[in-house]
Amino acid sequence: MLMEFDGLSTPLVADACVRAGVPLRVAPPGIGAVIPGQRIAGRALPARHYGSVDVFLEAFSGAAHGDVLVIDNGGREDEACIGDLVVLEAQAAGVGAVVVWGLHRDTAELTQIALPVFSYGRCPAGPVRLDEQEPSALASARFGACLVTRDDIVFGDDDGVVFVAASQAGKVLAAARHIGEVERDQARKIQAGQPLRQQTAFSEYLARRAAEPSYTFRRHLRRIGGVIEE
Repeated sequence: MLMEFDGLSTPLVADACVRAGVPLRVAPPGIGAVIPGQRIAGRALPARHYGSVDVFLEAFSGAAHGDVLVIDNGGREDEACIGDLVVLEAQAAGVGAVVVWGLHRDTAELTQIALPVFSYGRCPAGPVRLDEQEPSALASARFGACLVTRDDIVFGDDDGVVFVAASQAGKVLAAARHIGEVERDQARKIQAGQPLRQQTAFSEYLARRAAEPSYTFRRHLRRIGGVIEE
């Protein structure tokens, strides 16, 4: 799946979801890679954390090569739920990346390991709690407002993380590639001296909007084949 994501970005995937009529499911803002510039794309391997790493070890027993471990730690800011040993074990299990709704630790070691890890920041303290594990601990993971299952694909880069149903990923990636091609063409034209206002027939849009207040710029762009926003 990472190869299919090559040349694309999470903003393009997000725009493509809107264009294709696919639910837009984005991780809450602020998530980032321990090593900036890393990109991820793979099937979700969900796990809900309750204070012990045993749930991750159990998840790895069912991992396929390239899966992305999606950890639900409830967005907690008082503990790091993952560190170097779990990430090394993930790597040994063939997991392609780790995405955490929460914090990580052992930053120096994670940088050396170089397996992509996306989280909301770092914290030296590990868990001191041990909550009761739910039956759905390995069936799904909450990630902000998103519920992520094995039926999802995870895309991530420096702009954030997007979740897309595997059954719709092909359609979304095709739309993302088309949007990307149009945007690159628009960028080349701007650099060549053709302003975006000219490319998008902006004066025509303003005139039509004055006569028809319900006429939106998004509708106008779709009519002329341009892309800036969805």
